[in-house]
Amino acid sequence: MLESQLPILIVLLVMGTVAKLATVRSGGDPGGLSRLGPAVLVPERMQVPALLICAFGELVLAAGLLLSTHPIFRWATAVFFALSTYVLLELRRRRPDAGCGCFGEVSSAPVGLRSIGRTVALTAMAGMSVWAPVTGWEAAAHPSWLMIVGVAVLAALSPEIEEMIDRVRFRAPCEQRRAPAESVTLVRLRASGTWRAHRDELASAEPYDSWRELCWRFFVFQNHARDDVVFAVYLSGRRPVVRMAVVSAEDSGSLPEYTPVSA
Repeated sequence: MLESQLPILIVLLVMGTVAKLATVRSGGDPGGLSRLGPAVLVPERMQVPALLICAFGELVLAAGLLLSTHPIFRWATAVFFALSTYVLLELRRRRPDAGCGCFGEVSSAPVGLRSIGRTVALTAMAGMSVWAPVTGWEAAAHPSWLMIVGVAVLAALSPEIEEMIDRVRFRAPCEQRRAPAESVTLVRLRASGTWRAHRDELASAEPYDSWRELCWRFFVFQNHARDDVVFAVYLSGRRPVVRMAVVSAEDSGSLPEYTPVSA
């Protein structure tokens, strides 16, 4: 049973490699790499090398798991996913607009709890596989019910599936799609945990301004101290990411030094 998750790890590592190489090769939109981890956390001139290094490392790990039982590949894979969890937590804190880049440009949605939960699950799977007595190739030849459970868990924790379905339906990236009506987005905002955590601070439940920027819809409210409270709602996904920032009254009319919500 220890080897049941090896095929899943191998497939995901290969998919990550291919997706990152495709993203680098296509180039994407200007500045697009600056919205994908791990490129987000390095200077612009190092963004492409960072993605290529990450892709090469994933390919080496996949090959090691597939063909060898050496513990160095097993432990390295567990460490890789554990570090990925840390990087996603940092992205969520420092760049809430950035995607994880786990599967290249498809993973451009802001990092949420599902993406973080997926890397935690992958870390656990890799840890379980450390002492597996067979190679990944042999494990794939004898699938078990635990493999099916692992696939189901990862599918539930992968926002990229929704993004791929949206792309098939609309055949355009998020920023080029027709956005939901403003009233619909406002309903989604009011259903979010971010709204519930801050609604009592607001002087009115109705925004006095709103606008769209790329994949985000912004709503501006005022709190009891007459400061602006800005909510940003991501326009893709059934449960969109919601971010919030407070702009003090002294800073109204100019952008303060806040963590950017959209690029």
